[in-house]
Amino acid sequence: MAKGAASVSDFRALAKARLPHFLFEYIDGGSYDEVTLDRNVEDLRAIALKQRVMRDVSELDLSTLLFGHTWDLPVGLGPVGMSGMYARRGEVQAARAATAAGVPFSLSTLSVCSIREVARELARPFWLQLYMVKDRAFLEDLLQIGRDSGCSALLLTVDLPVSGSRYRDVRSGLAVPASGGASFRRFCQSALRPGWAWDVGLNGRPHGLGNLEPVLGKNSGLEDYFGWIAKNFDPSITWADLAWVRQRWEGPIIIKGILDPEDAHAAVSHGADGIVVSNHGGRQLDGALSSAKALPRIADAVAGRIPILVDGGVRSGLDVVRMLALGADFVLMGRAWAYALAADGERGVAHMLKLVEAEIRAAMALTGCRSIREIDRAILAE
Repeated sequence: MAKGAASVSDFRALAKARLPHFLFEYIDGGSYDEVTLDRNVEDLRAIALKQRVMRDVSELDLSTLLFGHTWDLPVGLGPVGMSGMYARRGEVQAARAATAAGVPFSLSTLSVCSIREVARELARPFWLQLYMVKDRAFLEDLLQIGRDSGCSALLLTVDLPVSGSRYRDVRSGLAVPASGGASFRRFCQSALRPGWAWDVGLNGRPHGLGNLEPVLGKNSGLEDYFGWIAKNFDPSITWADLAWVRQRWEGPIIIKGILDPEDAHAAVSHGADGIVVSNHGGRQLDGALSSAKALPRIADAVAGRIPILVDGGVRSGLDVVRMLALGADFVLMGRAWAYALAADGERGVAHMLKLVEAEIRAAMALTGCRSIREIDRAILAE
């Protein structure tokens, strides 16, 4: 199926055709009126690159050093919740594709496959994403499991003290309203996608969020997951809580959810090892700056002091190059790999990464850059 896809947009169309409506809306949607979701894509696409010629670009180096490891591409798979519902044991499939492509994979706290399940299936460490929630005993146990499983970096997501309202999830029946009836709606939507129903609905079980089993049990439904999450986001977190995490995690800690230079400075001063410039994919504060608009000022503030990662609106290798030119050291993709996973599992993610690599190579050659290190604002057209 993935062989016919030429772009992330193609994968999106394939995902929409294969997934039940409520799952596609969860991947595809943002918060409120989705202003920031749209800005992420539009602002990045509007950035013009400067074409250069006669530069000898016969040999290109796409390797990137980050947190002591050399990656084959300046790209990683960012955390995407519930991705084990997009394909059978989806986190494992995506992690395998990332490992084969020589890029990092980030496992969401809200994954279907648990940390231990993913670790059993991989020969290389992966990154773990963590939310700061009220249940600190749960967090402590999760960090211990991550350490024992060899997770090599921690993505600490800090932009969810409360959850933004996502209208699409209410309308589709995923975020369960008080009136009920959503389970039957989800069942009907699943029945309309027999391929998914057989592959994931029947043969992809268990469907629980594996990392939450210690607090919810194995047989909890979506109502239990969303209820626990809503009750456990911690609006009281401060920078002082980073010290609590540091005491329990020896590897790199990357603060995800930075949009303001002052917060970037704070991350540096409190000992973070990296930051991710991110608005949570347009799924939190609607009307916030796009990642592409926020990135240059943050890069000016802390570049060289701490690695800067970025996500939001990245749909191609050209977008990766744009983000690097704006000041990022590394780029995370989210929806792009989720669409590809939904379209064709591990093969889809592998194919998507090959397309992105080819697009990065073309953009580098046509802007006269021989290595990732040469990509900077000089390649941006005024």
